[in-house]
Amino acid sequence: MSKKKAKRKNIKKKNTIKKKTKKRKLKIGRIFLVILFLVIIIFLAKTFLKFPIKNFYITGNINLKDQEIIDLAKLQNYPSIFKYTKGEIEKNIEKSPYIKSASVKIKKFSEVHIKVIENTILFYNSNTKKTVLLDKTEVNKELKAPILINYVPDKVYKKLIDKLSLIDLNIINRISEIKYDPSNVDEERFLFTMNDGNYVYITLEKLESINNYTKISLEIINKFGKKNGILNLDAGEYFEIFDD
Repeated sequence: MSKKKAKRKNIKKKNTIKKKTKKRKLKIGRIFLVILFLVIIIFLAKTFLKFPIKNFYITGNINLKDQEIIDLAKLQNYPSIFKYTKGEIEKNIEKSPYIKSASVKIKKFSEVHIKVIENTILFYNSNTKKTVLLDKTEVNKELKAPILINYVPDKVYKKLIDKLSLIDLNIINRISEIKYDPSNVDEERFLFTMNDGNYVYITLEKLESINNYTKISLEIINKFGKKNGILNLDAGEYFEIFDD
C-alpha cells in the first residue's frame, strides 16, 4: 500500500470517530434536556396541585356559623384546592342534619363559594330535650328556636310539626314559647308566646293564619298603641289588652 493511500485511510477513520463522538454528545444532550423538562413539569405540577384554598364565601346560612360549615366541608386547614371535588364537598356538608342542600363553586383556583339551604328549625321540645327540624329529624341539642314547654299527645304532636312546616321562618323566629292548651271546643288548640310580649291562641286548623302576624301586630299598634295582650286566632280574630 502506498503512503498516500494509507494517509487517506487514516483521515477517514479520524472523521468517522469525530462524527460518532458528536452524535453521542448530541444524544446525551437531548436526553439531558428531556429529563430536565420532565423534572420541571413534575415540580410545577406538584406545586400546582398543592395550591391552597385562600378564601371562603358562604351564603344562605342562618343558624350555622361560617366556620361550622367550613368544618363540615373538611376544609378547615385550607387544603389544596384540588384535594376534594365539588361533589365531595357538597356531600360532606349535606351529611349535617341542619343542612337541606349545598352547592359549591370553585373560582380563581383559590376561592370556594358555598351556598347552603338550611333545614329549618321548628322548635325545641323541652320534654324530650331535642330540637325538631323541618324534615322531622330530631337532634340532641338545644338550638335557638321556639320552646315547646309541655307534653303534646302523639297524634296532635305529629300534626303540629306538619303545620309548623308551613309557617314562614321569620314568623317562627318571632315565637318564644309554644304551649299545648286544648279547650272544650278544640283539642288542637295552642298558646304561643311571642317575642314582642303578646299571646296568641290558635288551633292547628288555622295555624297558617299566623303568617299574617306582622301585619296584624301593626294593626294592633295603630289601634291600641304599644300595649300587649292576647290575640285570639282560634275563634275569629280579635285582640284583648292585658289588664293593668
